[in-house]
Amino acid sequence: MSKADLKAKLLEAIGLKDLSRAGWVRAGVNNPESVAAHSWGVSWLVLTLCPDNLDRGRALEMAVVHDLPEVYVGDITPHDGIVSEVKTERERTAMVRLAEGHPRSEQLLSLWEEYEAGITPEALFVKACDKLDMALQAQWYEKAQPENNLEEFVVSALNRLGDHEIAGLI
Repeated sequence: MSKADLKAKLLEAIGLKDLSRAGWVRAGVNNPESVAAHSWGVSWLVLTLCPDNLDRGRALEMAVVHDLPEVYVGDITPHDGIVSEVKTERERTAMVRLAEGHPRSEQLLSLWEEYEAGITPEALFVKACDKLDMALQAQWYEKAQPENNLEEFVVSALNRLGDHEIAGLI
């Protein structure tokens, strides 16, 4: 891959910095976080909370790439009415497109697929951190913008986390 092609791939991913999280926009949050900010939040949670028996490096890599396809498909939420299988297929197509020609294409795609499958302990932990980040962000917004009632995001996170040990941090 030429330097120009690699630069183009890197610039595509930078687009996550300009993509606002759709749920916060829908809820009327002022100055909502970007998808990239959310990915940082998930990465921070993985870095600080990852149990010693998991591969922290692999989990961090998953946290970084887990929403990368949104560069092309946008931040699809349950309120968009798109069935899970269609969302996953759109995101997979986008991830293949982003990884194509990248020097680490197989690794990037493998990490994203592992996260989506949610069957390894690391993927399950990153998914839990994804929900924890949403709940903590909702609480932060409610404190900073008391006019917003974002309890639905906290409830959603708690429902998805079930009895996962990090649910106690909400």
